[in-house]
Amino acid sequence: MTFITPKAKHGDASDGNLGGRLSRLDGPAKITGSATYAAEHQIDGLVYAVTVQSTIAAGVVTSVDASAAEASPGVLLVLTPDNIMPLKSATTWAGTPGPEGPFLALPRIVSFNGQHIAAVVAETLEQATAAAALIRVTYEEKAHVYGLDDPKAGEGVPIDRMTMSRGDAVKALAEAPVRIEQEYRTPREYNVAIEPHGIIARWEADSLTLWEPSQWIDGMARSYAEWFDIPFENVRMISPYIGGGFGSKALSLPHGAVAAIAARMLGKPVKLVVTRPQTFTAYGGRPATRQTLALGATREGKLLSIVQHGVNETSMLGVAVEPLGSVTAIMYAVPNFSSRQNIIPLNTVTPGALRAPGENPSAFGIESAIDELAYEVGIDPLQIRLLNYAEEDPQAKIPWSTRRLREAFAAGAEAFGWSKRSPAPRSMREGKQLIGWGVAAGTYPVRRTPGEALVRILADGTAEVASSSIDMGQGTYTILAQTAAEVLGIPVEQVRVKLGDSALPRAPVAGGSQLANLMTGAVHKAAHAARDELIGLALNHPGSPFLDQQTNTLTIADGVISTPRSEQPSISIADFMRVIGQEKVEALRDTLPEDKKNTQDRYNNFTTMMAMKPPTEGGYSLHSWCAHFVEVRVDEDFGTVRVSRMVSALDSGRLYNPKLAESQWRGGIIMGIGQALLEEGVVDPRYARVINNNLGDYLVATNADIPDLQVISVGIPDHHASVLGGKAVGELPIVGVAPAIANAVFHATGKRIRDLPITLDKLL
Repeated sequence: MTFITPKAKHGDASDGNLGGRLSRLDGPAKITGSATYAAEHQIDGLVYAVTVQSTIAAGVVTSVDASAAEASPGVLLVLTPDNIMPLKSATTWAGTPGPEGPFLALPRIVSFNGQHIAAVVAETLEQATAAAALIRVTYEEKAHVYGLDDPKAGEGVPIDRMTMSRGDAVKALAEAPVRIEQEYRTPREYNVAIEPHGIIARWEADSLTLWEPSQWIDGMARSYAEWFDIPFENVRMISPYIGGGFGSKALSLPHGAVAAIAARMLGKPVKLVVTRPQTFTAYGGRPATRQTLALGATREGKLLSIVQHGVNETSMLGVAVEPLGSVTAIMYAVPNFSSRQNIIPLNTVTPGALRAPGENPSAFGIESAIDELAYEVGIDPLQIRLLNYAEEDPQAKIPWSTRRLREAFAAGAEAFGWSKRSPAPRSMREGKQLIGWGVAAGTYPVRRTPGEALVRILADGTAEVASSSIDMGQGTYTILAQTAAEVLGIPVEQVRVKLGDSALPRAPVAGGSQLANLMTGAVHKAAHAARDELIGLALNHPGSPFLDQQTNTLTIADGVISTPRSEQPSISIADFMRVIGQEKVEALRDTLPEDKKNTQDRYNNFTTMMAMKPPTEGGYSLHSWCAHFVEVRVDEDFGTVRVSRMVSALDSGRLYNPKLAESQWRGGIIMGIGQALLEEGVVDPRYARVINNNLGDYLVATNADIPDLQVISVGIPDHHASVLGGKAVGELPIVGVAPAIANAVFHATGKRIRDLPITLDKLL
């Protein structure tokens, strides 16, 4: 169990309160190497597992010859489809593909290249790796479908819940004076977290302990409990540090099941870490998407109709939907709208979540199309967005809770110098470099699920915050310490935070950009309850120095309890606790609705309510907003594109720690630059195999690719969105970056690129 305790204040004293720019409290541990990640734990008797993956995309396993592997030095167990123990099914959540099998090509059916077929467990990693290479798998191969462009792919299966409409979009489009229609595409993209997925599994009788990087400790622990048919409390998942996830570490995965099975069969703790190439098929990233957008407008640029039809790839094993109408439906005030979406099953791993799933590719389509319309009617790309500004949610027909997008456009344009833009494509240059300026907007919804936190005031005057929520770099340790310190009236360095353990109070998934808002709310409530308990003791305990004071309230500041007008007596919390002989004061509070509180099984409440509430529940439409302004430089001879300058203005409501929020914003923008110019999963059509399954060939943005990124907060507290006024932060900034860059490239070159990434071969 990991504690994060501030060693010293960072900056002035106000940094310790919410809204202060406190540096991340987990930073020193990570910089010095004392932060222990899942696969780094040293467990007595540890043995090592290595998986063997399929080399075909479709077919049947006819035989697995493991004899040579079984005879190899140090080998303890070879798992195959013939001897792997069966597991029960695990619960799915929120429409996401479930974590249930097949774990080793059960029942011998191969559905994608890279599927787990067998596993070897040995005394050392080297022995397991060598033995795994000796396994011989024979297949009966069948025809496969490699991608959306495969002639065998077809049109796919319609997803009814993705069908949205208002007005008569088809009729309005046909009658519109100005019409444009284009197809926009995004490729497969991968999470490529620096920390690979890995797990250590240890059984003690019917209790399972897991060290595994997790964005959702409770949900993943529940999956293991259901797989092995044991009580939830018999599973302990520990994950105090996560080396990046971006959506990929929110569910239990087949390799985790294999490790836990091997540990149970052997009675030994087992470590299994997937290799870097295996991270491209052990779980799925963002699926490839294709969308056709038709826009109808007046000659002045006022939108009359949008008709959208999109598809995304999914697997033969599961359903994954990348909602391509999510931004299109709400970004602009258009009276007639229609959106439909299909999924196309392919021989690939089931796609998963990658930062801003749905909103990201949806924004690429609509923000590219609205830019094309601006040029078609001869209006400035910023002005056409303001002309069609939606003053309320056009789909739900309810008011926004807050929408500071107009302010984001204004602040970003001013800081960027947008008014100096020359309108014509190819009209701005410096020597051989063509210069282009582009703009695009983005949005991300406010998602909400239950969470709970425990706050303790201890005998030494310090406080402890405990929750099974996690910190994968977004700053949970820090902002929860700030929340508790502010409410309790103690310095932030006297607050210890415990996270990342399923033995702690329940917390939701760190996904959907919700965790900060939910957990600060829970900690805020728990800290107030603990503070009230402490003050109650001070007013009523027989040993209290305040017992005879003519007062009905007390204040706590800088760790000292005093009367409201600072009259004597005053006493530190530590001395007060010593005087009354109290070891601790604590309170557990959650964010469940009142009608769900105080039931016998708190965990079941969270399980049944884990689906995120829609952003329109409660009479307001809850969203964060952003506007990106980009300058690119394109080499006229070689077609190389560089982002040379970028300004982004963002509305995430109240920022609990601006320094950390700005870091999250910049991180999302960097990922957006990579998406626009670099990232693409390349599939060999012959074998449906990802051929750039490493960090040498799958290109992500590095320091050399990124200019100075200016980020501006235009948000105001939004108490409809959360208890303390914050809105979505982490996933918002990636939305709209790719179309802003594509729009800038068009302005620089006069060539519109509608399929990502934007590479020199598409420009020359």
